[in-house]
Amino acid sequence: MRVGMNLLLWTTEVGEEHHGLLQQIKNWGFDGVEIPIFKADPNRYRDLARRLDDLGLERTAVTVVPPDANPISPDPQVRDRAEEYLKQVLEMCAILESRVLCGPLHSPVGTLVGRGRTEEEWQCCLELLGRVAVSAETAGVTLALECLNRFEAYFLNCIADTTAFVDQAGHPSLQLLYDSFHAHIEEKKPAEAIRQASHRLAHVHISENDRSTPGEGQVDWHTTFSILHEIGYDDWLVIEAFGQLLPELAAATCIWRKTFPSEEYLARNGLEFIQLQWRARSD
Repeated sequence: MRVGMNLLLWTTEVGEEHHGLLQQIKNWGFDGVEIPIFKADPNRYRDLARRLDDLGLERTAVTVVPPDANPISPDPQVRDRAEEYLKQVLEMCAILESRVLCGPLHSPVGTLVGRGRTEEEWQCCLELLGRVAVSAETAGVTLALECLNRFEAYFLNCIADTTAFVDQAGHPSLQLLYDSFHAHIEEKKPAEAIRQASHRLAHVHISENDRSTPGEGQVDWHTTFSILHEIGYDDWLVIEAFGQLLPELAAATCIWRKTFPSEEYLARNGLEFIQLQWRARSD
């Protein structure tokens, strides 16, 4: 098991100015970091890879698709842009040497249309992500598809549907992500959801119900960690949290109040909580 820290708590673009932060994260005891990739900038990710290597930090990556590159748009030109965008992000992953790219790759965050998904959208997304998965395999990257709660997306909201989608796609480089924040809203029985996804589970986001410090909210952590251990999951547990440091991201994630003392407090206490929980099930 490896514990990572999603850098969206601090920034949407990791650069040289964050090298001190990366050193801190290493000193706190994290195994790696999750890098947001929203732009194709080879030099940035090449430099970042060198810095992470120097620090001994592994890395995963996260992205979202913008509204003008929507994989389930009725406009084929918009879908083409989505495919090109995801393939460019994969190129950055290869440069960064990230073996996982996670996120809601199926549709833009916050794009709601007042109805549920259609069969046409399902088929379009299957075909598009199937082609992207081929590129991911070439790049040595696993796509970890994330379902979002009903207030942020309408295409995939629960693990059952996401598992069915990934199973139907049938490509080894397209798997899924379990996020405890979204599951807390959408899953009636988290244990069953995790078990159902076990054959496709490639990545886990540890995220509290209010997006603050893991272990200080309402998520059923006892069940979450127990079932992950039971199914033999032994890969990344990445803390994903959001605060008010980035106004645009705070607005997108609806963070309207301070929910933790500091970013350092959240990261260090979250890491300690995860390690204690995992150790208790491994002894």
